[in-house]
Amino acid sequence: MAEPKRVRRTGADWSGQPAAIYCRISHVNDDDQTGVDRQERICRELAERLGLSIAQTMVFVDNNRSAWQRNRKRPGWDALLETAREGRVRHILTYHPDRLMRQPRDLEELLQISDDHDITLHGEANHRNLADPDDRFFLRIEVAHACRSSDDTSRRLKDALIDRAQDGKPHTGKRRYGYDKSGTAIIPEEAEIVREIFTRYLEGETCTAIARDLNRRKEPTALGREWNSSNVLAVLDSHHVAAVRRFRGEEIGQGDWPAIISRGMWDEVRERRTFRAAASKGRYAPKQPYLLRGVVVCKACGNRMAGSGGKYMCNRAARSDSRTCYRTASAAPLEKFVTDAAIKLLEKLDVTGQEAATSLSEEDQAEIDADREELAELRDMWEKRELKTQEYRAMRRTVEDRIAKVELKLVVRPAVEVLRGVVGPNARKNWTRLEEAEEHERLNAVLRFLFAAVIIDKPKVRSKHFDFGRVDIEPNRL
Repeated sequence: MAEPKRVRRTGADWSGQPAAIYCRISHVNDDDQTGVDRQERICRELAERLGLSIAQTMVFVDNNRSAWQRNRKRPGWDALLETAREGRVRHILTYHPDRLMRQPRDLEELLQISDDHDITLHGEANHRNLADPDDRFFLRIEVAHACRSSDDTSRRLKDALIDRAQDGKPHTGKRRYGYDKSGTAIIPEEAEIVREIFTRYLEGETCTAIARDLNRRKEPTALGREWNSSNVLAVLDSHHVAAVRRFRGEEIGQGDWPAIISRGMWDEVRERRTFRAAASKGRYAPKQPYLLRGVVVCKACGNRMAGSGGKYMCNRAARSDSRTCYRTASAAPLEKFVTDAAIKLLEKLDVTGQEAATSLSEEDQAEIDADREELAELRDMWEKRELKTQEYRAMRRTVEDRIAKVELKLVVRPAVEVLRGVVGPNARKNWTRLEEAEEHERLNAVLRFLFAAVIIDKPKVRSKHFDFGRVDIEPNRL
């Protein structure tokens, strides 16, 4: 008997169903969103024609992100997959499948998720039902072709880079300070700044001091931004200013572009950099433990405040541009204040009875084994086409939910381990015992567990004493 013809769904079946949009463009200048904006507009028009619903949070973008590089992170793609795993979308719209994925493993990951949630992929020209064997077959061919095209492009680019390196020509890319976009013509005004940076560094000035002076004089970086210590170090570490040609991390000879710095001065800076790094090693290591590490936050800029020199200091304190922040808080009174709040909370907490069994009872284990056998039977029936895909998914989800409910009995609440031995009426005595034993990491873990942030405002009163009114403790939900 002939197999019944597969019925393909129509747009009428999709009205009101949740969908997500994914947009990506590989290379754009700065923050230009023109490419992805156009893709989103086309996808929204397509969603409107199909009657699909696009929530405000269901647009995922990876701007200036390559999809063919295997080790390249794509936050938008990862967020899209997580949303799909949660079953929050039934459709994914993209300008073209190669915007979505150019590696076979990307497609296989999406297909695995679609097996659970019946996802349809829509492009500008057509749509692909990811549960349909024919559509899966064509998608695999398209992605394989895209992968081959990307590999060919990569090979050509690498060959071109090798040719440029052998000819002594510079790499292209972002404009280097002191040179024009081609990297071969010197900009005289910037070249003078480069020479000044090298000279002042050799005379003993710090990178931060140099950056602050350049900002005071309104001298912009190559990207038109303010200077900081990292920008200055980038100039000092630049092989390009000495016309030194490097390829794949190795020096391969002299470049064919003019140098701003002589090779002798450049080598001297290299030696001085090594000497300064060795001399300062360990100098800035904390001399005391800071119990609120990772918890203290500056209210002015939202950055973390790190412990140094007996106080907590905003991480922007070392910046040399206009975004610097000098907010500090004395460590000793702040830690005592937060510790007292923590101990009062620990005295009231009760985690007895919160521990779960580390092993299942025989009845529970038998129930799980039976459910897993049922899952195997269901899959066998689906592979033999005795069950339709939709029926198989629904029945499998029911059985998996039963298994998950029983396995919850194995979960131990994190509170039990983190707070073990420090809760109850003797919390202060136990805390003191941990302090005397110098178990600072343990104390820090407890404080992180109890409090989401210790927010430091500006002082409300002028006094030599610590202003506790500037401290706002934000607790975690326990």
